[in-house]
Amino acid sequence: METEKNQKLPVLNQKRPAMTKKGAYAAISYMVSAVLLIMFNKAALSSYNFQSANVITLFQMVSSCALLYAMKYWKVISFTVEPHSTTNNPVTLVPLKTLVHTLPLAMSYLLYMLVTMESVRGINVPMYATLRRTTIAFTMVVEYILTGQKHSYRVLGSVGIIILGAFIAGARDLSFDAYGYAVVFVANISTAIYLASIAHIGKSSGLSTFGLMWCNGIICGPVLLFWTSIRGDLTGMMNFPHIFSPGFQAVMLLSCVMAFSINYCVFWNTTLNSALTQTICGNLKDLLTIGLGWLLFGGLPFDLLNVAGQSLGFLGSCLYAYSKLRGK
Repeated sequence: METEKNQKLPVLNQKRPAMTKKGAYAAISYMVSAVLLIMFNKAALSSYNFQSANVITLFQMVSSCALLYAMKYWKVISFTVEPHSTTNNPVTLVPLKTLVHTLPLAMSYLLYMLVTMESVRGINVPMYATLRRTTIAFTMVVEYILTGQKHSYRVLGSVGIIILGAFIAGARDLSFDAYGYAVVFVANISTAIYLASIAHIGKSSGLSTFGLMWCNGIICGPVLLFWTSIRGDLTGMMNFPHIFSPGFQAVMLLSCVMAFSINYCVFWNTTLNSALTQTICGNLKDLLTIGLGWLLFGGLPFDLLNVAGQSLGFLGSCLYAYSKLRGK
Protein backbone atom coordinates (compact mmCIF):
# COMPACT_ATOMS: atom_id res chain seq x y z
CA MET A 1 0.00 0.00 0.00
CA GLU A 2 2.80 2.37 0.92
CA THR A 3 4.59 1.56 -2.33
CA GLU A 4 1.51 2.48 -4.35
CA LYS A 5 1.12 5.70 -2.42
CA ASN A 6 4.72 6.74 -2.95
CA GLN A 7 4.49 6.02 -6.64
CA LYS A 8 2.04 8.90 -6.88
CA LEU A 9 4.52 11.37 -5.36
CA PRO A 10 6.60 13.54 -7.71
CA VAL A 11 10.11 12.17 -7.82
CA LEU A 12 13.33 13.36 -9.36
CA ASN A 13 13.99 10.76 -12.05
CA GLN A 14 11.22 11.77 -14.43
CA LYS A 15 12.02 13.57 -17.70
CA ARG A 16 9.37 14.97 -19.99
CA PRO A 17 10.03 16.46 -23.43
CA ALA A 18 6.89 18.60 -23.23
CA MET A 19 4.67 19.80 -20.44
CA THR A 20 2.16 17.10 -19.47
CA LYS A 21 -1.16 17.53 -17.67
CA LYS A 22 0.59 16.66 -14.41
CA GLY A 23 3.27 19.24 -15.17
CA ALA A 24 0.57 21.84 -15.82
CA TYR A 25 -1.01 21.06 -12.43
CA ALA A 26 2.39 21.54 -10.77
CA ALA A 27 2.89 24.87 -12.53
CA ILE A 28 -0.56 26.18 -11.59
CA SER A 29 -0.15 25.04 -7.97
CA TYR A 30 3.12 26.92 -7.74
CA MET A 31 1.66 30.12 -9.17
CA VAL A 32 -1.28 30.15 -6.74
CA SER A 33 0.98 29.46 -3.74
CA ALA A 34 3.51 32.09 -4.85
CA VAL A 35 0.92 34.87 -5.15
CA LEU A 36 -0.49 34.15 -1.69
CA LEU A 37 2.94 33.87 -0.07
CA ILE A 38 4.06 37.24 -1.46
CA MET A 39 0.91 38.87 -0.12
CA PHE A 40 1.26 37.38 3.38
CA ASN A 41 4.98 38.21 3.60
CA LYS A 42 4.31 41.75 2.42
CA ALA A 43 1.54 42.12 5.00
CA ALA A 44 3.85 41.01 7.84
CA LEU A 45 6.83 43.12 6.76
CA SER A 46 5.03 46.27 5.64
CA SER A 47 1.49 46.45 7.01
CA TYR A 48 2.60 45.36 10.51
CA ASN A 49 6.09 46.88 10.10
CA PHE A 50 7.75 43.67 11.29
CA GLN A 51 11.51 44.20 10.98
CA SER A 52 12.79 40.61 11.20
CA ALA A 53 12.45 38.95 7.81
CA ASN A 54 14.88 36.24 8.93
CA VAL A 55 12.56 35.27 11.78
CA ILE A 56 9.71 34.72 9.34
CA THR A 57 12.00 32.49 7.27
CA LEU A 58 13.01 30.58 10.42
CA PHE A 59 9.38 30.04 11.44
CA GLN A 60 8.56 28.81 7.94
CA MET A 61 11.46 26.37 8.01
CA VAL A 62 10.67 25.00 11.48
CA SER A 63 6.99 24.57 10.60
CA SER A 64 7.92 22.76 7.39
CA CYS A 65 10.29 20.36 9.17
CA ALA A 66 7.74 19.63 11.90
CA LEU A 67 5.06 18.80 9.35
CA LEU A 68 7.43 16.63 7.29
CA TYR A 69 8.59 14.75 10.39
CA ALA A 70 5.00 14.07 11.43
CA MET A 71 3.99 12.82 7.99
CA LYS A 72 7.11 10.63 7.79
CA TYR A 73 6.52 9.24 11.29
CA TRP A 74 2.95 8.33 10.38
CA LYS A 75 4.19 6.82 7.08
CA VAL A 76 2.12 9.18 4.97
CA ILE A 77 5.16 10.06 2.85
CA SER A 78 8.60 8.68 2.01
CA PHE A 79 11.78 10.74 1.84
CA THR A 80 13.33 8.56 -0.85
CA VAL A 81 12.37 7.36 -4.31
CA GLU A 82 12.70 3.76 -3.06
CA PRO A 83 10.47 3.55 0.04
CA HIS A 84 12.58 0.86 1.73
CA SER A 85 15.94 2.62 1.34
CA THR A 86 15.54 4.97 4.31
CA THR A 87 17.62 5.01 7.46
CA ASN A 88 16.39 4.07 10.93
CA ASN A 89 18.06 7.13 12.45
CA PRO A 90 15.20 8.81 14.37
CA VAL A 91 16.85 12.24 14.13
CA THR A 92 18.00 12.72 10.55
CA LEU A 93 15.68 10.15 8.89
CA VAL A 94 18.08 10.09 5.92
CA PRO A 95 21.68 8.79 5.73
CA LEU A 96 24.47 11.21 6.63
CA LYS A 97 26.03 10.63 3.20
CA THR A 98 22.83 11.87 1.57
CA LEU A 99 22.83 14.99 3.76
CA VAL A 100 26.39 15.79 2.67
CA HIS A 101 25.42 15.22 -0.96
CA THR A 102 22.58 17.76 -0.71
CA LEU A 103 24.66 20.36 1.16
CA PRO A 104 25.26 22.62 -1.89
CA LEU A 105 21.55 22.54 -2.67
CA ALA A 106 20.70 23.41 0.94
CA MET A 107 23.12 26.34 1.01
CA SER A 108 21.74 27.75 -2.24
CA TYR A 109 18.24 27.27 -0.78
CA LEU A 110 19.16 29.24 2.34
CA LEU A 111 20.57 32.09 0.28
CA TYR A 112 17.48 32.01 -1.93
CA MET A 113 15.13 32.15 1.06
CA LEU A 114 16.91 34.94 2.92
CA VAL A 115 17.52 37.24 -0.03
CA THR A 116 14.05 36.71 -1.51
CA MET A 117 12.44 37.54 1.83
CA GLU A 118 14.52 40.72 2.16
CA SER A 119 13.86 41.77 -1.44
CA VAL A 120 10.10 42.05 -0.92
CA ARG A 121 10.57 44.58 1.92
CA GLY A 122 12.29 47.53 0.27
CA ILE A 123 10.28 47.74 -2.94
CA ASN A 124 6.61 47.96 -3.87
CA VAL A 125 4.92 44.75 -5.03
CA PRO A 126 4.34 45.76 -8.70
CA MET A 127 7.98 46.73 -9.28
CA TYR A 128 9.14 43.68 -7.30
CA ALA A 129 7.25 41.46 -9.72
CA THR A 130 8.65 43.40 -12.68
CA LEU A 131 12.31 43.17 -11.67
CA ARG A 132 11.98 39.51 -10.71
CA ARG A 133 11.30 38.74 -14.36
CA THR A 134 14.98 39.18 -15.16
CA THR A 135 15.55 35.95 -13.23
CA ILE A 136 14.86 34.20 -16.54
CA ALA A 137 18.12 35.38 -18.06
CA PHE A 138 20.11 34.35 -14.97
CA THR A 139 18.41 30.94 -14.94
CA MET A 140 19.27 30.25 -18.58
CA VAL A 141 22.94 31.10 -17.97
CA VAL A 142 23.24 29.03 -14.77
CA GLU A 143 21.32 26.14 -16.31
CA TYR A 144 23.73 26.10 -19.26
CA ILE A 145 26.79 26.22 -16.98
CA LEU A 146 25.61 23.42 -14.65
CA THR A 147 23.74 21.11 -17.01
CA GLY A 148 24.61 22.25 -20.54
CA GLN A 149 20.92 22.91 -21.23
CA LYS A 150 20.22 24.71 -24.53
CA HIS A 151 16.91 26.15 -25.70
CA SER A 152 15.19 26.62 -29.05
CA TYR A 153 14.93 29.95 -30.86
CA ARG A 154 11.21 30.01 -30.05
CA VAL A 155 11.98 29.81 -26.33
CA LEU A 156 14.76 32.40 -26.59
CA GLY A 157 12.41 34.73 -28.42
CA SER A 158 9.71 34.43 -25.76
CA VAL A 159 12.28 35.09 -23.03
CA GLY A 160 13.50 38.17 -24.92
CA ILE A 161 9.94 39.51 -25.07
CA ILE A 162 9.55 39.00 -21.30
CA ILE A 163 12.77 40.85 -20.47
CA LEU A 164 11.92 43.67 -22.90
CA GLY A 165 8.53 44.03 -21.21
CA ALA A 166 10.23 44.21 -17.80
CA PHE A 167 12.46 47.10 -18.91
CA ILE A 168 9.52 48.95 -20.49
CA ALA A 169 7.40 48.48 -17.37
CA GLY A 170 10.14 49.87 -15.12
CA ALA A 171 11.16 52.76 -17.36
CA ARG A 172 9.14 55.31 -15.38
CA ASP A 173 9.33 53.91 -11.89
CA LEU A 174 8.91 56.97 -9.67
CA SER A 175 9.80 55.09 -6.49
CA PHE A 176 13.38 54.08 -7.39
CA ASP A 177 15.30 52.56 -4.48
CA ALA A 178 18.90 51.58 -5.28
CA TYR A 179 19.20 49.23 -2.30
CA GLY A 180 15.85 47.59 -3.01
CA TYR A 181 16.71 47.08 -6.67
CA ALA A 182 20.14 45.64 -5.80
CA VAL A 183 18.62 43.15 -3.36
CA VAL A 184 16.09 42.01 -5.97
CA PHE A 185 18.85 41.35 -8.51
CA VAL A 186 20.81 39.36 -5.91
CA ALA A 187 17.59 37.43 -5.27
CA ASN A 188 17.37 36.74 -9.00
CA ILE A 189 20.87 35.29 -9.08
CA SER A 190 20.31 33.15 -5.98
CA THR A 191 17.00 31.90 -7.39
CA ALA A 192 18.67 30.85 -10.63
CA ILE A 193 21.42 28.97 -8.77
CA TYR A 194 18.88 27.27 -6.49
CA LEU A 195 16.60 26.09 -9.30
CA ALA A 196 19.49 24.83 -11.41
CA SER A 197 20.89 23.02 -8.35
CA ILE A 198 17.64 21.11 -7.97
CA ALA A 199 18.12 19.56 -11.40
CA HIS A 200 21.89 19.14 -11.02
CA ILE A 201 22.03 17.65 -7.49
CA GLY A 202 18.51 16.50 -6.69
CA LYS A 203 18.25 13.83 -9.37
CA SER A 204 21.35 12.02 -8.16
CA SER A 205 20.43 12.04 -4.46
CA GLY A 206 17.73 9.35 -4.58
CA LEU A 207 15.43 11.60 -2.56
CA SER A 208 11.80 12.39 -3.24
CA THR A 209 10.49 15.94 -3.23
CA PHE A 210 9.67 15.67 0.48
CA GLY A 211 13.14 14.26 1.19
CA LEU A 212 14.84 17.24 -0.43
CA MET A 213 12.66 19.61 1.54
CA TRP A 214 13.59 17.75 4.74
CA CYS A 215 17.34 17.90 4.06
CA ASN A 216 17.10 21.60 3.27
CA GLY A 217 15.31 22.20 6.55
CA ILE A 218 17.57 20.27 8.91
CA ILE A 219 20.72 21.68 7.31
CA CYS A 220 19.59 25.30 7.01
CA GLY A 221 17.52 25.47 10.21
CA PRO A 222 20.43 25.49 12.71
CA VAL A 223 22.38 27.93 10.53
CA LEU A 224 19.44 30.31 10.35
CA LEU A 225 18.75 29.97 14.09
CA PHE A 226 22.37 30.90 14.87
CA TRP A 227 22.23 33.82 12.43
CA THR A 228 19.01 35.26 13.87
CA SER A 229 20.38 34.87 17.42
CA ILE A 230 23.61 36.78 16.88
CA ARG A 231 21.78 39.50 14.94
CA GLY A 232 19.33 40.00 17.78
CA ASP A 233 16.32 39.23 15.58
CA LEU A 234 14.81 36.83 18.13
CA THR A 235 15.06 39.45 20.88
CA GLY A 236 13.54 42.03 18.59
CA MET A 237 10.68 39.66 17.83
CA MET A 238 9.86 39.29 21.53
CA ASN A 239 9.66 43.09 21.82
CA PHE A 240 7.49 43.44 18.74
CA PRO A 241 4.29 45.30 19.80
CA HIS A 242 1.97 43.23 17.57
CA ILE A 243 3.35 39.81 18.46
CA PHE A 244 0.12 38.79 20.25
CA SER A 245 -2.16 40.49 17.75
CA PRO A 246 -4.58 37.94 16.25
CA GLY A 247 -4.19 39.56 12.83
CA PHE A 248 -0.40 39.32 12.87
CA GLN A 249 -0.46 35.75 14.15
CA ALA A 250 -2.92 34.80 11.41
CA VAL A 251 -0.63 36.34 8.78
CA MET A 252 2.37 34.46 10.19
CA LEU A 253 0.47 31.16 10.27
CA LEU A 254 -0.74 31.54 6.70
CA SER A 255 2.76 32.57 5.62
CA CYS A 256 4.18 29.33 7.08
CA VAL A 257 1.47 27.24 5.40
CA MET A 258 2.06 28.85 2.02
CA ALA A 259 5.85 28.58 2.42
CA PHE A 260 5.50 24.80 2.80
CA SER A 261 3.20 24.69 -0.20
CA ILE A 262 5.45 26.77 -2.42
CA ASN A 263 8.59 24.81 -1.46
CA TYR A 264 6.87 21.58 -2.44
CA CYS A 265 5.55 23.08 -5.67
CA VAL A 266 8.98 24.49 -6.62
CA PHE A 267 10.56 21.02 -6.41
CA TRP A 268 7.56 19.42 -8.09
CA ASN A 269 7.40 21.90 -10.96
CA THR A 270 11.17 22.05 -11.50
CA THR A 271 11.62 18.28 -11.60
CA LEU A 272 8.56 17.57 -13.73
CA ASN A 273 9.29 20.41 -16.16
CA SER A 274 12.56 22.40 -15.90
CA ALA A 275 14.29 25.21 -14.03
CA LEU A 276 13.43 27.65 -16.82
CA THR A 277 9.77 26.58 -16.80
CA GLN A 278 9.71 27.19 -13.06
CA THR A 279 11.07 30.68 -13.65
CA ILE A 280 8.53 31.40 -16.39
CA CYS A 281 5.73 30.36 -14.03
CA GLY A 282 6.91 33.15 -11.77
CA ASN A 283 6.08 35.54 -14.61
CA LEU A 284 2.68 34.08 -15.43
CA LYS A 285 1.59 34.79 -11.87
CA ASP A 286 2.74 38.42 -12.11
CA LEU A 287 -0.51 39.80 -13.51
CA LEU A 288 -2.46 38.68 -10.44
CA THR A 289 0.38 39.69 -8.12
CA ILE A 290 0.54 43.18 -9.59
CA GLY A 291 -3.24 43.62 -9.40
CA LEU A 292 -3.43 42.49 -5.79
CA GLY A 293 -0.35 44.57 -4.91
CA TRP A 294 -1.92 47.74 -6.26
CA LEU A 295 -5.20 47.03 -4.46
CA LEU A 296 -3.77 45.99 -1.10
CA PHE A 297 -0.48 47.86 -0.72
CA GLY A 298 -0.28 50.53 -3.43
CA GLY A 299 3.11 52.11 -4.04
CA LEU A 300 3.37 52.38 -7.85
CA PRO A 301 1.52 55.16 -9.68
CA PHE A 302 -0.56 54.09 -12.67
CA ASP A 303 1.31 54.58 -15.92
CA LEU A 304 0.39 53.51 -19.45
CA LEU A 305 4.01 52.56 -20.23
CA ASN A 306 4.08 50.30 -17.18
CA VAL A 307 0.86 48.60 -18.24
CA ALA A 308 2.23 48.07 -21.76
CA GLY A 309 5.41 46.50 -20.35
CA GLN A 310 3.46 44.21 -18.03
CA SER A 311 1.27 43.10 -20.92
CA LEU A 312 4.29 42.44 -23.11
CA GLY A 313 5.88 40.32 -20.41
CA PHE A 314 2.68 38.38 -19.93
CA LEU A 315 2.51 37.78 -23.68
CA GLY A 316 6.05 36.41 -23.68
CA SER A 317 5.18 34.06 -20.82
CA CYS A 318 2.17 32.77 -22.73
CA LEU A 319 4.32 32.19 -25.83
CA TYR A 320 6.78 30.19 -23.73
CA ALA A 321 3.96 28.13 -22.21
CA TYR A 322 2.64 27.42 -25.71
CA SER A 323 6.11 26.30 -26.84
CA LYS A 324 6.41 23.95 -23.86
CA LEU A 325 2.98 22.47 -24.39
CA ARG A 326 3.89 21.82 -28.03
CA GLY A 327 7.28 20.40 -27.04
CA LYS A 328 9.25 23.02 -28.99
